[in-house]
Amino acid sequence: MRLGSSTWAELDRAALRRLLIPLGATEQHGPHLPLETDTIIAAAIADAAAARHDDVAVAPGLPYGASGEHAGFPGTLSLGQAALEEAVVELVHSAAQFEAVVLVAWHGGNAEPLARAVDRLRRDGRRVSGWQPSVDGGDAHAGRVETSLMLAIAPELVGRERPVGATLPLARLLPALREHGVRAVSANGVLGDARRASREEGRMLLAALTADLDALLDGSPAAVPAR
Repeated sequence: MRLGSSTWAELDRAALRRLLIPLGATEQHGPHLPLETDTIIAAAIADAAAARHDDVAVAPGLPYGASGEHAGFPGTLSLGQAALEEAVVELVHSAAQFEAVVLVAWHGGNAEPLARAVDRLRRDGRRVSGWQPSVDGGDAHAGRVETSLMLAIAPELVGRERPVGATLPLARLLPALREHGVRAVSANGVLGDARRASREEGRMLLAALTADLDALLDGSPAAVPAR
């Protein structure tokens, strides 16, 4: 059940126990993907996993995150880490009618404030988990992985260009990226290579990511691949 399109009476009758909150961003994703890419992907995974459970609701995705590293590109909007942490804490506290909350995050820049928020909430006695997946062998931003996923989820929003950006390992790019932002290491905003992206790979990735979140909801150890 999608929280945003439901009435309170419908939610009351459904007696849902768990809530998924997709956490995204509004930030540049190269010249070919929309700024809401992270939010779209997080929401799609949450919807697909929730469809397998009759006690799970999905909240509207939070479309803003900590995206300061993308500030050199038009359209990027960022709450910053501190504000995002506080927003997540307040959101979960407000969801007191649910026994447990899972924060479904896709944007990598949200990882640190999300971890701090989860730690605070658990100390407050809330049952909350943060789920932030990665793809083994994938690229970091707006490359093959995210382009493939968007081709599977919302192909009408994907431009025809398949750009190549900075292809060095993220660990080598991080010092300059953190100090000067993404534009200092990639003129087009891409950290990866979108040329091999495909809808078929996107569908396989979406299925694997959904299964991983599904395992968390089932209480099984989540086998999150490394990125």
